[in-house]
Amino acid sequence: MKARTCWDAVCTVEDLVPESGIAVWTDDGPVAVFYLPHRLPALFAISHTDPFSGTNVLARGITGDLKGEPVVASPLYKQHFSLVTGQCLEDENVSVKTYPVLLDGDKIRLEVPIDQSESAVA
Repeated sequence: MKARTCWDAVCTVEDLVPESGIAVWTDDGPVAVFYLPHRLPALFAISHTDPFSGTNVLARGITGDLKGEPVVASPLYKQHFSLVTGQCLEDENVSVKTYPVLLDGDKIRLEVPIDQSESAVA
């Protein structure tokens, strides 16, 4: 059974900073949204939580490109995470969650899971 999702409006285009990330809150937790205007697609979203430290810092990381892969380097321990797959490039056993991103007029929407417990019948 596929998990139910919704497209949550998390910010506007004006909130974005080119070549950088911003942190937003979703029902699925903190998410880092990145705007890389020189790439197509230009919008990426991954978990904001650094899995090595447990700290919400990935939106503050430095964006770049490693062998054609858009990445963010964690500001704490400097591991690189793919903005496409969430995979850590230094440790194949570690990854962060990725989120589909949609530009809807001036709104940025993320596809996030709906909490199934809220709709459960007692």
